[in-house]
Amino acid sequence: MKEEGQAAPPLPDRLSVDPASPHHLAAVFEHEIGIRFNDKERSDVEEYCVSEGWVKVAAGKTLDRKGKPLLIKLKGKVEAFYR
Repeated sequence: MKEEGQAAPPLPDRLSVDPASPHHLAAVFEHEIGIRFNDKERSDVEEYCVSEGWVKVAAGKTLDRKGKPLLIKLKGKVEAFYR
């Protein structure tokens, strides 16, 4: 829930949920974020870029050699918003 005195920071063009990524912004994740990809709301997005028009999602249960989900890039229309 949003507190009255706290405004949400503007959503960046590119954002990642991985804390080790240079595109991770902890302040943004204090609020609930929604991603609309090709006019459908998705909840499984790991990373997105609005200007380049792509999202990265986990490829099933496959893991890379570091134990993180293997990601695939899907291209299309991307919209990010606060819920």
